[in-house]
Amino acid sequence: MEPNTIGYLFLLNAAVLPLSLLVDRLIGDPRSRYHPVALVGSFIGWWGRPALWPQGIQRIAGAGMWLVTAILFTLPFFLVSWLFPWFLFIPAGAFLLKFCLAWRSLEEHAAAVDLALGQNISEGQKTASLMVSRDTRYLSPEQVRSAAYESMAENLVDSIISPMFYFGLFGLPGAAVYRAANTMDAMLGYQDERKRIGWCSARMDDIQNFIPARIAGGLLLVYFATQGRFSQAYRGLLSDRRKRPGINGGIPMSVIASGVGIHFEKPGIYVMGTGERTLEEAGKEITRAVRVVTVAFCALISMVLILLGSGIIYTGL
Repeated sequence: MEPNTIGYLFLLNAAVLPLSLLVDRLIGDPRSRYHPVALVGSFIGWWGRPALWPQGIQRIAGAGMWLVTAILFTLPFFLVSWLFPWFLFIPAGAFLLKFCLAWRSLEEHAAAVDLALGQNISEGQKTASLMVSRDTRYLSPEQVRSAAYESMAENLVDSIISPMFYFGLFGLPGAAVYRAANTMDAMLGYQDERKRIGWCSARMDDIQNFIPARIAGGLLLVYFATQGRFSQAYRGLLSDRRKRPGINGGIPMSVIASGVGIHFEKPGIYVMGTGERTLEEAGKEITRAVRVVTVAFCALISMVLILLGSGIIYTGL
């Protein structure tokens, strides 16, 4: 990259981030086995088979392969960051970063569930089962919608805030490491026969999402304050964030549930929110909240990158 300075890289990254979100809005998440995340998923699927490793070394093997996978996935992102001239880096970087983000697809998946429920409950259950791991066969229409919008709320962190956060800190390689790590957790981080091989993946995902989840919660509280729902959203955060297993996912879910005034329900596990309205009535407000927070965080990171880059160039650091 010419000129090859950290300051100029910050400025270029400030342009890449909003352009990447624009690309995502225009093309969504193309379904192809050659999609970078699909390719890394195939690799994870190969080494993540517990039967491939003796039980006694599965945790060590999982940690070692976590590192190998992260390096392999990140290498092209690193090379583009440091070898491409600026006029190639901006478009190439935007497309590469887009592969680490999934904004439009979150909305499309939730909308697909609503559309399927408009046909019949069975279609809605079947469509929701593509988004979540729970058994959807016996869910009511409201519980089916809950599964879909819970996925959107939780993935505000996994698919939007965290990739942007690590891009802001470490550029394209940071976003790539996060996306590889999150994919490993999504495929291996379960309390079943994959427990040992996926132990490192699950722990690393918790660590990487710790700060972004709390940023998302804070931004959502600001958003609901503008809607006159701060007190409800904040009370929901305090009372409901620990109902969902894990240390991160319950934060955006609890704020959104009480901020919008609906219930998020996983039968037998948790109920979050105030239940003032149904998801059929209020689903679009969840989509709007996710949109506003996404754009706001993008603008915030871009402004910080511009200030840092300009400061470094001006001072000659």
